[in-house]
Amino acid sequence: MPAHSTTDQDKTTGDDVIRRVLVVDDSRLQRRILTASLQRWGFDVREAASGDDALAICAAYAPDLVMSDWMMPGLSGLEFCRAFRDMPRETYGYFILLTSKSDKTEVALGLDAGADDFLTKPVNAAELRARIAAGARILRMERELTEKNRLITSTLDELQTLYDSLDSDLVEAKRLQQSLVSERYRDLGPAEVSLMLQSAGHVGGDLVGMFPISDGRIGLYGIDVSGHGISSALMTARLAGCLSASVPEQNLALQKTPDGRVTARPPAEAVALLNRIFMSEMETELYFTIVLANVDLTTGRVTLAQAGHPHPAVQRADGRVEFVGEGGLPVGLIDDATFDEVEIRLAPGDRLLLHSDGVTECMTPAGELLDDDGLARIMQGLRQTHGPAFLESLLWKLSAFADDADFTDDISAVLLEFKPAGRPG
Repeated sequence: MPAHSTTDQDKTTGDDVIRRVLVVDDSRLQRRILTASLQRWGFDVREAASGDDALAICAAYAPDLVMSDWMMPGLSGLEFCRAFRDMPRETYGYFILLTSKSDKTEVALGLDAGADDFLTKPVNAAELRARIAAGARILRMERELTEKNRLITSTLDELQTLYDSLDSDLVEAKRLQQSLVSERYRDLGPAEVSLMLQSAGHVGGDLVGMFPISDGRIGLYGIDVSGHGISSALMTARLAGCLSASVPEQNLALQKTPDGRVTARPPAEAVALLNRIFMSEMETELYFTIVLANVDLTTGRVTLAQAGHPHPAVQRADGRVEFVGEGGLPVGLIDDATFDEVEIRLAPGDRLLLHSDGVTECMTPAGELLDDDGLARIMQGLRQTHGPAFLESLLWKLSAFADDADFTDDISAVLLEFKPAGRPG
């Protein structure tokens, strides 16, 4: 068999990642000896007689492996190696310095210049093959890592595109959810109602609202669906339909009398009805708390049912704050659950606050909760502030209590205020 033929025994283990080799040496004889072995092993070999010539070849050829003599006139092997490392490349190039130097200080200089390995001249063919195989292992790992990084980058780009699309959808969803509370303030003559809905994220699980019952009577509610995000927000949309202000026929808090009039269903009965529907029709692990109030604007009589929601706060005209309600179970936990009602009377100058637990569970950086006592102090401090201004001030007070940290829970509230005596209705 001719001497230049490539046999299986001749093939190096580096031929999958090392194909192009550049040999740099000012000695033509040394170049030819190395090139002959490399070509016999199946490599595509280029030669350069100087560091400057080698840089020109590298710019167009991008070798996988460079074998360069250390001592050369003009650009030395170390200088060439530094210049080679500074060249832009898509993949890593393995660099072997050919040298007669064995001093540790000289080896350190070579490594510092960017060399990967060293071969002592004269080069032994078996050692050369072993060093190429070692370089191939390193290049193979580098290229596998590069490919994995490329896949990760591509995946991250796709995820970013999906995130941007989802973020855009969530921004629109937030607008739609906020539109469920289309009316933030209403003057009802003897009383005023103000509403606040502040989601901790794009969308949330809180909902507040009011609906007419009859002349001189209104319904109010505050809802907090467990969890956060899209599933909770979808549930609030469903519940908004169950307590619709615009379609009385769909409002479960209302019922028709035999003579066709629309009247209020007792709040505890309405919440129990919501519980039955929730348990029988919705296959979900979500549940929600609610406070539902029936308000007689003429007498100030308020009948409310509380199902796991925070205790409503009543502030009397003289500034005193008291909390009412029996607590109760959330909706969606137990079949055929029953709920209690409580009745209060509001006089001119009194007000009622229905709030979510995002208010009383507002937390300082040290972990201290606002709780009912803290809310009472805030309400007393805002005694002379009314309507939407009160709710905005409450939000500012909560932010200050949390040391301007982002709220971790949705915050919502309904404020019913009976006008003081003598104030025009």
